[in-house]
Amino acid sequence: MPVKLSGGGGDHEEEARIEIVPLIDIMFFLLASFMLVSLSMTQIHRINVKVPQASTAVHDAKPPTIHLAIDAQGVTTWDTAIVTPTEITNRLKNLPVTDETRVLIAADEETRHKSIVAVIDAIRAAKVEKYGFETKTPSK
Repeated sequence: MPVKLSGGGGDHEEEARIEIVPLIDIMFFLLASFMLVSLSMTQIHRINVKVPQASTAVHDAKPPTIHLAIDAQGVTTWDTAIVTPTEITNRLKNLPVTDETRVLIAADEETRHKSIVAVIDAIRAAKVEKYGFETKTPSK
């Protein structure tokens, strides 16, 4: 029901009304902002590798602090940057290593053993004790 405004000595009456279009514009702006913020919160940590299956794999609820990936050709990446074993050791030494510091290694199932051992040696050289391998559970 519209509200009637009176006053000012004029004979014409004006109806007060709420403009919906600016409210809709604001709502679309907020929706777009929340969508962009939520997309920026998702993190892509590494390259895509085909990890091997393990029937005894255990799900770890705590996310690791460092993600390393080794592709089928033996190229190692830290998040999305290509690194050498020496760079891995140097970067780990520069990080504040705590008891909670953990490294997750995602090695492609076609990766040579030599590449994996080089990454493990680089992690151990930086005095990081907690590391693990990413696997997937077999499909049933």
